[in-house]
Amino acid sequence: MHTRTRRQRRLGAVAGTALGAMLVTGCVASERGEDSGDAAGTFVFAASAEPVTLDPAFANDGETFRVARQIFEGLIGVEQGSADPAPLLAESWEGSDDGLSYTFDLKEGVTFHDGTEFNAEAVCYNFDRWHNFEGIAQSPSASYYYNNLFKGFAGDEGAVYESCEAPSENEAIVHLTQPWAGFIAALSLPSFSMQSPTALQEYGADDIGGTEEAPSISEYGSEHPTGTGPFTFSSWDAGSQVELTAYDDYWGEQGDVTDVIFRVIDDPNARRQALEAGTIDGYDLVSPADTAALEEDGFQILARDPFTILYLGINQAVPELQDVRVRQAISMAIDKEQLVNQTLPEGTELATQFIPPVVSGYNEDVTTYDYDVDAAKALLAEAGIPEGWELTFNYPTNVSRPYMPNPEEIFTVLSTQLSEIGITVVPQANEWGEYLDIMQGSSDHGIHLLGWTGDYNDTDNFVGVFFGQPSMEFGFDNPELFNALTEARGTATIEEQLPLYEDINQMIAEYIPAVPLAHPAPSLAFSERVGSYPVSPVNDEVYNLVELND
Repeated sequence: MHTRTRRQRRLGAVAGTALGAMLVTGCVASERGEDSGDAAGTFVFAASAEPVTLDPAFANDGETFRVARQIFEGLIGVEQGSADPAPLLAESWEGSDDGLSYTFDLKEGVTFHDGTEFNAEAVCYNFDRWHNFEGIAQSPSASYYYNNLFKGFAGDEGAVYESCEAPSENEAIVHLTQPWAGFIAALSLPSFSMQSPTALQEYGADDIGGTEEAPSISEYGSEHPTGTGPFTFSSWDAGSQVELTAYDDYWGEQGDVTDVIFRVIDDPNARRQALEAGTIDGYDLVSPADTAALEEDGFQILARDPFTILYLGINQAVPELQDVRVRQAISMAIDKEQLVNQTLPEGTELATQFIPPVVSGYNEDVTTYDYDVDAAKALLAEAGIPEGWELTFNYPTNVSRPYMPNPEEIFTVLSTQLSEIGITVVPQANEWGEYLDIMQGSSDHGIHLLGWTGDYNDTDNFVGVFFGQPSMEFGFDNPELFNALTEARGTATIEEQLPLYEDINQMIAEYIPAVPLAHPAPSLAFSERVGSYPVSPVNDEVYNLVELND
């Protein structure tokens, strides 16, 4: 691909205002002034959870990425309002005919927040850093995206990255060991943001401790994140909030926002009350039950296009779950329509597979296991599963995700449905960070709730990430599926990939490594003070594009 189009962000439209919202505007300004001393340009956003780390190379969660998108930028961004890749720190790029090399023309006049120049050497430093992670840094709980997308580290057979060279200040060439059609789109992930080589070294960015299941954050990742984005890191008050300040030497448009406060409010009701009280300007993951009432009170509700998947994971490390008849029975026990109607936002679509319908490779004729309690019971009996069989059901607490705004409610509905086919659910609840560590870093779990907000429009970003290799989350080893995904990912064009991914979606439907439940449509809420907000289906929402009313 080759392009020289400058990055343009199309601002999302914001709905109208009302007197109720206008009345709280003064309260917002007052509260914000107490926090930052600069009320006019301070934008206060309620996060549903604390970031896991401020080093996006070691993150895969949305709240970390939300902060990271303000501090960091990658070579590739996302076209505003879509999931498609667009120039960012690379103004253009060109792939070789054999798909093994990509040449990036870099934006000039860009500096990291510590004054370090952004150039081709910095690009190569970052690629080499990821490739040479060692020890705990290589664990899936740490470098999740590099693990899944680059398929290994230095010395590993099958690792996709080969090398990087910097023939000039503003030209970097990345060499791969094999073709990868989704390489450019993947670079729009915050995990592959460019970071200051100076700061990474000075503050020991790779010196993470803890265990493979629960890595700890480095000094860099907690106190010194250093990118090229429109906002610099100011402070992180653990459990409370993260504060950012506009970067004076930012290369692009600075916008209305001078200070950002991410206030951690994990309870959806508390987020709504904070908006109503005027202590925040907006929040994400609005509870489906709150949208109508907030609109009636004059607040603005913005909905993202659904680019998500919520699924019920099935861990085949549990012996009984290795029997496909048991997995079929669990799938047939679920009344997805009831689940959506009772727990998920308006606009949510029922899921039959693990990609939204707009993603390439969606199979209209995929095998489904429709709701049928009697058939599910018969399958369990055929598999020798006794009535009352106890099955651990893991779910997170005190967190909302774009694909899962209310996990406790979803758990309750699904548990009731499973009980109707004779399964006795053993609930296991954990806080979000611990929950992810258990799902991704250990085999000690049963069925579980998780999902995905698509990062870019690439089929491998969904099914490849989930099922492209053995993982502790799903606990199976299926070389046929892994090889099919590897072949599809390594083709040169989307046209070549299309029939391969249609077949893969059918293969997954028959194998049932998890049950696709729904494609939820996340909603955001804002006060009248917010004039415009850059809504993105992949959450690529950078706050220098927020417009604040006077």
